[in-house]
Amino acid sequence: MKIEVQIQNQIAILQLQGEFTVESLKSFEEALSSARAAHPRGLLLDMSRVILMDSAALEQLLTLHEECRRQNQPLKLAGLDETCQKILEITRLLPRLDTYADLSEAMKSFV
Repeated sequence: MKIEVQIQNQIAILQLQGEFTVESLKSFEEALSSARAAHPRGLLLDMSRVILMDSAALEQLLTLHEECRRQNQPLKLAGLDETCQKILEITRLLPRLDTYADLSEAMKSFV
């Protein structure tokens, strides 16, 4: 999986591309660490180019969600495709996560 990190208005945006699976967890954690080094006030995962998530990715999202909640740092997901959204629905995780249709809608929600 390819991950790009950028900081915009004190929000760390991680743009994920490809399959979010156990094989990509190390690169995800490295990108997350890099993003957190900037001390953002929130995290935004741009999922618009993620084509698949496995159980390890779901576990990582839940762990990250809990960490962010404890640190009072909003975590938002944007641009879930139909497949990824369905995975989150089936696993009953969708209501627990803060999701938005696209990146701009998610960015506006940080105000």
